[in-house]
Amino acid sequence: MRPSQGRGLLFSPAPLRGPAPISTKSSLPGCPGPAPDAIAPPPSTPRYTDPAPNPLAPPLCTGPAPRRPSPRRAVPLAHAEVGVGGDRPPLVLLHGLFGSRSNFQAVAKALAHRGTGKPDLVERLISVDISPVSTAPVSEFSAYISAMKSVKIPDGLSRSAARQLADEQLRPVVQLPQLRQFLLTNLVEVEGRYAWRVNLEAISHHLADIMSFPAFHEPYPGPALFLGGSNSPYISPKDYPEIQRLFPRADVQFIRGAGHIVHQDKFQEFITAVLSFLPPP
Repeated sequence: MRPSQGRGLLFSPAPLRGPAPISTKSSLPGCPGPAPDAIAPPPSTPRYTDPAPNPLAPPLCTGPAPRRPSPRRAVPLAHAEVGVGGDRPPLVLLHGLFGSRSNFQAVAKALAHRGTGKPDLVERLISVDISPVSTAPVSEFSAYISAMKSVKIPDGLSRSAARQLADEQLRPVVQLPQLRQFLLTNLVEVEGRYAWRVNLEAISHHLADIMSFPAFHEPYPGPALFLGGSNSPYISPKDYPEIQRLFPRADVQFIRGAGHIVHQDKFQEFITAVLSFLPPP
């Protein structure tokens, strides 16, 4: 691993195999007749679609309680596809906590012409400003969640007025303007009322799990790039041994002058770093 100052990056370019077909013909516990077939994703998903209600929810029925847990079901994910089609494997971008698919929209468009790879599930990996260790103290994010929950916005305000009011209420706790603007991307209008689109209750109840990193013993053998913003504390020299253990082919780079939201602070430098890491088409 070669820590260096320069460019940085984070997300995973990955050629993906199609999932194995899933179906079930056996009866549901306590219900007569065959269980419905599992519903596989359609061959092509409309761009910028929101998840539909889970089609695999069990039917209402009477009968004895099931004696075994229900099989795991796929959870539909909100996602967007940019530049679909062609024979190149996809480049998959995953946003972080409090983020959404819109965070990487400009990045996705700039990179749409550069997906490539081989039959592996993940051909190479880019991790943006995060390490495979526990990150910032849970208390810091708990304070953000509490501040978001306490925001009060009257009905009927324009979007700009609502965002300004929410910004003012967040300011005492979330002092960095850029971080407040990032959190405010989650403020949406629903039937004349403003609400947070992220599930603050679920996040707060599982924050310790979100902020920790699971224990892995097998390293990832492919090329990996860890990018940090030079002004961000989320990748530090103390993280290098664990990065090297889990990602023996990793390179660590930094984009000078960028904070935690690297692709927003230094967009062109971010794109350049990503394209330099990807194999040629």
